[in-house]
Amino acid sequence: MRDDRFDFKAAALWLCAVLTSAAAISETCWAGQAGSLPQPQTNSAAALAAQASPYFEQIYRDFYNTYRLGPGDEIAIRAAGQPDYSLDHVKVFPTGSIYHPLVGDIDVAGLTINELTRKLGTDFAEYLINPKVSVALLVAQSAKVGVLGEVVRPGIVIMTEPMTVLSAISASGGVSDSGSKSEVTLLRQSNDGRLRTLTVNLKHILEGRADPDENLVLRGGDTLIVHTNVRKKISNITALGGFAQFVAFLTLAGR
Repeated sequence: MRDDRFDFKAAALWLCAVLTSAAAISETCWAGQAGSLPQPQTNSAAALAAQASPYFEQIYRDFYNTYRLGPGDEIAIRAAGQPDYSLDHVKVFPTGSIYHPLVGDIDVAGLTINELTRKLGTDFAEYLINPKVSVALLVAQSAKVGVLGEVVRPGIVIMTEPMTVLSAISASGGVSDSGSKSEVTLLRQSNDGRLRTLTVNLKHILEGRADPDENLVLRGGDTLIVHTNVRKKISNITALGGFAQFVAFLTLAGR
């Protein structure tokens, strides 16, 4: 029988390389695999190596443990010893439900994988003796973040994998010529309904001067705003349109 258990450590090593563009941090992530790549030359890099892999492994684990299902997501359902009730591919309908041949329509929107596993175990127990049920998330499509402001392609980004501030902005084409890398605002709604505002210095992350946890891990519903670098904006306007457009820009900015 195929082993469907998710390899968090392998995924963590992949995520470490993909989500972190700073070369020094990326190098230390892979250094944790003895013999796979040359070891870093500095003691500080070696010290980071011992911490990087568990950090990114936890990011991946948190993503799958806390992910709430929604329309477009795809899951697999396993019922041990019951091949007729084991489904390799189930897509969540736009209504937020799925269909299972044993119990019919099931509302799954807003449930985590663990919550759905427990629910199916209870539902299946009405028809099967001591059912052993497992659920796996195959495709994540419903969690989205907004990336607005001075990026190349502002809009909505789908979180198909764990995503950080850096990876979300990269998926939006990166910071535009007139954008500020030093001040990126993250808007997040807390559990009590209040809107929290966090500031991220993307420039430090890109230069490798930030700790790994400063490259904040995003949640579905987060919004990133890349602000305008006023000096760059003025420089671009004066270069393209001369003094008249510069005066027009100041007039507009003062409103």
